[in-house]
Amino acid sequence: MSRAICIVLDSAGVAPMPDQAKYGDVGACTIPNIAKASNGINLPNMQKMGLGNLNDIVGCPKEKDTIGSYGVMVELSPGKDTTTGHWEMMGYKLENPLPVFPDGFPKEFMDKFEAAIGRKCLGNYAASGTEIIKELGDEHVKTGKPIVYTSADSVFQIAAHEEVIPLQELYRICQIARDLLQPPTLGAARVIARPFIGKSGEYTRTANRHDFSLTPDDTVLDLLKSKGIPTYGVGKIYDIFAGKGVEPHVTTKGNDDGMQKTLEALDKVKDGFIFTNLVDTDMKYGHRRDVPGYKKALEDFDKWLGGFMTKLNEDDVLIITADHGCDPTYKGTDHTREAVPLLVYQKGKPGRDLGIRIGFWDIAATVAKHLGVKYDKGVPFI
Repeated sequence: MSRAICIVLDSAGVAPMPDQAKYGDVGACTIPNIAKASNGINLPNMQKMGLGNLNDIVGCPKEKDTIGSYGVMVELSPGKDTTTGHWEMMGYKLENPLPVFPDGFPKEFMDKFEAAIGRKCLGNYAASGTEIIKELGDEHVKTGKPIVYTSADSVFQIAAHEEVIPLQELYRICQIARDLLQPPTLGAARVIARPFIGKSGEYTRTANRHDFSLTPDDTVLDLLKSKGIPTYGVGKIYDIFAGKGVEPHVTTKGNDDGMQKTLEALDKVKDGFIFTNLVDTDMKYGHRRDVPGYKKALEDFDKWLGGFMTKLNEDDVLIITADHGCDPTYKGTDHTREAVPLLVYQKGKPGRDLGIRIGFWDIAATVAKHLGVKYDKGVPFI
């Protein structure tokens, strides 16, 4: 019996992509820049796996004899968002970028959406999620109009106070938006419910976020499911794939909860794939340009990782990676186009340099091979 476990540290990029200039992200490099800005970072477990061998990371030097294999993955798909990164990890490479809406969504669409939900909306422009509820939160509470906004990513986000628009109603209107926002021109990757609470001047977003994604083409998740192999999603994995190929799954309230539920998954999945997304590094710290918070989240994960690794069996393979960058030392509040770390651990097996991997889908190829399934995309690294 074998298990593959893949943990995605959301937005924890480790090196520049060759095409950074195309995205306006020259100089972005999430983990190394956080370490430099913090005068060092303490990640002993990932250091032993080879993280410091991937780039110059202050406080995380190179290891001569690593306990894990290490490499850098370059993304083939255009874009720098969660959906694109995760889909490519599981074998679905996009040929064209998902549409973005820097000037907001077309009036014709907004008219149709407002008629469908029976409410007028506020906003409809690109903004930081925390800033737009500061700007429009009072008007929303007074009028009951949901706040619509986007970002540099392919997203349609709806913010609402939980006491003004209850969660189930917010989710309902998000589903309506999802049904209306379809390819090719309006196929936003995700519709995201962004509930918040509090009073004027003290609004805070809650953990009741919910993503409504486009449905991807078949991935290795579908293949595993067709073979009767469990694909256990932890965190927003189910949402990212619109549930396709992910069965069973659990949601999480943040990194601590996600790490605990990944540990609990070892007791539930004795043979199959465990796929975890830890979102706090991106949602709480990357977008908010919170360097100390991001650093602590990485260090907290690394501390947990040491104990988690002791629970693994010799026939398990653990993969740690990221889906894009979101450098908190960089300009703006958006994701950054970066290559991502690849750390691989198998108990009792020596580590090696995996080099530069062309395509995130090498993870799909590796998971399939480890679980005894033939798959024709990507190159396995074990």
